[in-house]
Amino acid sequence: MDELAAYERDFRRAGLPLLIEDYSAREDVFTRAVPLLSLVFLAEAFGAIDLDWSLPANVAAVAAGLAIVLVALGLVNRARGRPFLSRPRDVGPPELAGFVIVPALLPLVFGGQWRSALVTAAGNLALLGLIYGVVGYGLLSILRWAATRMVGQLVASLDLLARALPLLLIFALVLFVNTEMWQVFADVPDGFLAAIFGLFVVLGVLFLAGRLPREVRALERDVGGGGPALQPRQRRNVALVLFISQALQVLVVAASTGLFFALFGALAVTGAVQESWVGRPPDELLSLDVFGGTALVTAELLRVAAGIAAFSGLYYAIAVLTDSTYREEFLEELTDEMRSTFEARVRYLALRTTPAYAPPA
Repeated sequence: MDELAAYERDFRRAGLPLLIEDYSAREDVFTRAVPLLSLVFLAEAFGAIDLDWSLPANVAAVAAGLAIVLVALGLVNRARGRPFLSRPRDVGPPELAGFVIVPALLPLVFGGQWRSALVTAAGNLALLGLIYGVVGYGLLSILRWAATRMVGQLVASLDLLARALPLLLIFALVLFVNTEMWQVFADVPDGFLAAIFGLFVVLGVLFLAGRLPREVRALERDVGGGGPALQPRQRRNVALVLFISQALQVLVVAASTGLFFALFGALAVTGAVQESWVGRPPDELLSLDVFGGTALVTAELLRVAAGIAAFSGLYYAIAVLTDSTYREEFLEELTDEMRSTFEARVRYLALRTTPAYAPPA
């Protein structure tokens, strides 16, 4: 049992918790989040408060809300054959539905606050999704795993960077000194600006995710270790590791490009030039006297630098997708990392079949 637990712990640390057999959201994901869910569940009893009511009325409403929450929890426990106020040993659809629905009903019952009810339900759903991603798919472990290897992967992809960056910088420089570029990003509303950046992010995600099924199949074929085929959810877990590793590289390239143009613009583009490009005095955020001149940072400069960073990230994501040399170098390093994990999976599965271990029913 200790050896099995060690294997499973290593799978979690590698960002591949779904390689654990009998791993389920019901028993292995949401049960670990019961303290957090209980705290949120009880805190949302304050959703019964209505600011138009008097203090005694709100106190009574909160007390009634707490009573409703506790009774709902007890009824679910009794329906599942547990003591009235016991801690759940597993968290299934009834518990999750109660977590979403019961707190959302309180604003409706006490004051007819339907907007608050919708926000509460949506927030609880988002929290469950976040918990499932962080615990069920090991997002934090994947981020830690990918971040520790990102420098090495960037070094391994120097050939791609050497080919992509010169052309990218030429286009970026042309855009940066373009008057229309400054006018567009200076005057676009904040909501539209966020939508533009979101569009670049969505396109980049689609490009990165486009080849993931093929790459996962190739990885399983090359380093499967002779074990049984991966289940669909295990392939999704491996795909998430690949996606986050590549996405972090794209993020680093985009952020570096944006920082470069922010510094370049602060030194090279004076306030008078920015005013002539924008058509009005720029919104000055910071000015520093350096090297006998004034380095000026404006809101317009940061907007333009961010726009070029988003374009650069999309360009690099496309290069990652279409450059065979990069994929070979990236996957070669990832293959070496994954091989030991897949070989451990073979030993883990063999250990589970020994008579000394009896899987839980």
